[in-house]
Amino acid sequence: MAEVTLKLSELTHGAPHRVIVGETPVVVVRIDDDVYAIGDTCSHANVSLSTGEVFCTEKEIECPQHGSVFSLVTGDPDTLPATQPVPVFDVTVEDDTVTIRSQDEVTS
Repeated sequence: MAEVTLKLSELTHGAPHRVIVGETPVVVVRIDDDVYAIGDTCSHANVSLSTGEVFCTEKEIECPQHGSVFSLVTGDPDTLPATQPVPVFDVTVEDDTVTIRSQDEVTS
């Protein structure tokens, strides 16, 4: 399982932050003391979501190219043209340390 750590204090409320987890680009968003991490590539087009606008109240991020809006909680698109979700990453926050982990290893 791939993971990356960063400081909570490095994340600005409502501002997207791009990291790489393993080989996957991930957009990380802090809303108050909660941190969300989803795949950074729009499922409709190969566009970075980390350059899009964050809607804090709705916990969503908008693709800057075609306007699809993705849930930071589920990765699901809430508007067209995107119809496929982006991956969601596990996030833990302990003190000032944020750890983001891929979900690529599934045990049954």
